[in-house]
Amino acid sequence: MPVPAADPDRTAGLPAVATGQSVEVRVPATSANLGPGFDTLGLALSLYDTVRVRTVTAGTTLVRATGEGSAVLPTDGTHLVARSLLSTLERAGFAAPGLELDTTNVIPHGRGLGSSAAAIVAGVLAGNALLPADRRLDDAHLLQWAAQLEGHPDNVAPALMGSLAISWESGHAYHSTRVEVHPDIVPVVAVPGSVLSTESARALLPASVSHHTAAANAGRAALLVHALAEDPSLLFPATQDSLHQDYRAQAMLPSATLLRGLRAAGFASTISGAGPSIMTLAVGTDGAEAAEETLRALLPTLDTPEPWRVLRLTVERSGAKVGVHQG
Repeated sequence: MPVPAADPDRTAGLPAVATGQSVEVRVPATSANLGPGFDTLGLALSLYDTVRVRTVTAGTTLVRATGEGSAVLPTDGTHLVARSLLSTLERAGFAAPGLELDTTNVIPHGRGLGSSAAAIVAGVLAGNALLPADRRLDDAHLLQWAAQLEGHPDNVAPALMGSLAISWESGHAYHSTRVEVHPDIVPVVAVPGSVLSTESARALLPASVSHHTAAANAGRAALLVHALAEDPSLLFPATQDSLHQDYRAQAMLPSATLLRGLRAAGFASTISGAGPSIMTLAVGTDGAEAAEETLRALLPTLDTPEPWRVLRLTVERSGAKVGVHQG
């Protein structure tokens, strides 16, 4: 469901959470799909947005943003973090007396690295921390609520839990389980200057695929979980996708060209989420250096007006962190 905007008519008469509270939330970037794990697999990465929230008596919401997207993001209650926070309070039967939010954005926006999921998780966790202790959601309900606001769990789950998250839907409920990732795996992410909306990328997918394609992809997705957890030597065949990357290539031709070049060189590379970033799952320091060297050779050949960034990251093992100070 879309994250609703604050509506005074809906919250009129609700008790306000206490003023003088201060909450800080740090949420990691995430990469969903990882090739064949379409809408089911997500990996937490060591790139973080930080949100600091204070409850004040002003009766309004003010957001001050720095970093990625700060020049164009809203500064009031329509900001995605604020909407998610206020929705979390309202869900529990509370309103906000007034909010001041300071956000430090490091996760690139519109690049397939889970920036919207990070904003939603930050707002949900901050709102939950502001509630009276006996009204707070437990971990399972936090996942369910964040996934409902995002519309799917594949990014919010690793953002909350860390490491690799496997997610599924049963009835009207979302579920996820965490898998520890092999310590030798090093994510290397190439981030373009251009953006791509998830909605635009999803619109390019076919309504159905053959049983042969589905079976092939299921086998690779199963192999990928094993490769990520136990045997990184299998990452290259395990990251072969049949469901979405080729269909989306027309919307991000430079990314598709870069992906083909990396895989031709033997790297376990995938589109990160809906794109257009490219993630390579390298093995060890030597593998990461080799991936970066190959990227340095391939990137100048792409027909792109804006430069790419190459980030060597680690797997974030713990997920989002919350610190609370009661004034």
